[in-house]
Amino acid sequence: MQHVVKHYQGPSEVVRAIDGVSLAVAPGEILALFGPSGSGKSTLLMLAAGLLAPDAGTIRSGGIDVTSFSDGELTHYQRHDIGFIYQSSHLISGVPAVENAAIKLLADRMPLKRARRMAVPWLERVGLGRRLHHTPEQLSGGERQRVAIARALVNGPRLILADEPTGNLDTQRGGEVLALLAELAREQDTAVLLATHDRQAAEITDRLYTLRDGRLLSNAEGASLERPVSRLSKAADR
Repeated sequence: MQHVVKHYQGPSEVVRAIDGVSLAVAPGEILALFGPSGSGKSTLLMLAAGLLAPDAGTIRSGGIDVTSFSDGELTHYQRHDIGFIYQSSHLISGVPAVENAAIKLLADRMPLKRARRMAVPWLERVGLGRRLHHTPEQLSGGERQRVAIARALVNGPRLILADEPTGNLDTQRGGEVLALLAELAREQDTAVLLATHDRQAAEITDRLYTLRDGRLLSNAEGASLERPVSRLSKAADR
């Protein structure tokens, strides 16, 4: 992102959701955004995913301007390059977990049997190997969120955008999910942009930022968490 702006017209004033943000995430790097509700974290992730268009500035993926994509190119980008983990699971009711996790593959007309086969290992990695054929109605809130995480990871995205991915999980399971994101970043050279309130996230990130009133602050400028010294930044290593 370069000088990205997204404003909304409120009842009595303009809301500066994103106000001149510049940000880059490298392959294999995990970047965490902290900030209170309403600070613009979700808006920033939706801009990165091409789900919102900026009012100003540029958003690039692999050097290509996302905002210039046609509808078909944007759909391809979202299905193949992006893994989006939402605050709410957005699962399809009445559909087994394994098919919910495979929905992006099925949208690309992959045969059902093959799509299920690709989804199973991800459901197992998030602890749902025994819940493959349970529908959302048969799963707890935390289990539904883990299906949504498997769905985001199933197609091997280049960029994972995670909006409070541990918000519906207990401390132990939340830590496991964060560790999985860190493992994926290392194994597959995947970039991760994480919006969170979870203090455990500080242990797996390469860089921390605070988003406040639509503006991005480095950790030294105002983040509420101290930068962990146990993990060196990949960006610095490069």
